[in-house]
Amino acid sequence: MEKKQNPMIVGQPVLIVVDIQKAAFIDDGSIPLMPGMVDRMLRARRVIDAAREGGVPIIFLQESHRKSGVDYGREMDGDEDEHLREDWEGTKLASDELGLRDTDYVIVKRRYSGFIGTDLSILLRGLKAETLVMLGGLTNICVHYTFADGHQNDYHCRVVDDCVAGSSIEAHDAALANMEYLQHGARRSSDEIVEAFRSFKKDEAA
Repeated sequence: MEKKQNPMIVGQPVLIVVDIQKAAFIDDGSIPLMPGMVDRMLRARRVIDAAREGGVPIIFLQESHRKSGVDYGREMDGDEDEHLREDWEGTKLASDELGLRDTDYVIVKRRYSGFIGTDLSILLRGLKAETLVMLGGLTNICVHYTFADGHQNDYHCRVVDDCVAGSSIEAHDAALANMEYLQHGARRSSDEIVEAFRSFKKDEAA
């Protein structure tokens, strides 16, 4: 069966930066990380800068848990230990690496998906978003679950496959395959997305 060919960007795009926090650059062992994590997270800055250049809104997601641990739920039933507590330095967004600005949209979340228990849906409606472009970590966890919820909320979803990293190479590859299964053409390179973002404002004005 021939796969459907979906366009890269439909309508208004929004870049969603998933959990690029200081902990991504300090492997403390609380969460398994695949090799190459740091390089992939640093590469995200080029996409963020292109979004700013093209006038594409950017939303930064930040996983953070209360010191009491009351909101971890079932997150430590598997491979993960206690992680991203609100009083830990590693929980802060990697603001220098991301070029974070005071005017940026930041959403704190208690669950893997950016849609669960947050105002992400309200913000996306206000931005008139149609295409959600995602990067960050982890590919098989927070990126995947946010992508899946975006898909089920009828957004066109894309993932920048060289700007995400998973808990292992195998899990990373499997998650990307699952996202591509949900929406053909979901997997896009940073080069493709940068070009699309840089030309977005010009295309809108044409």
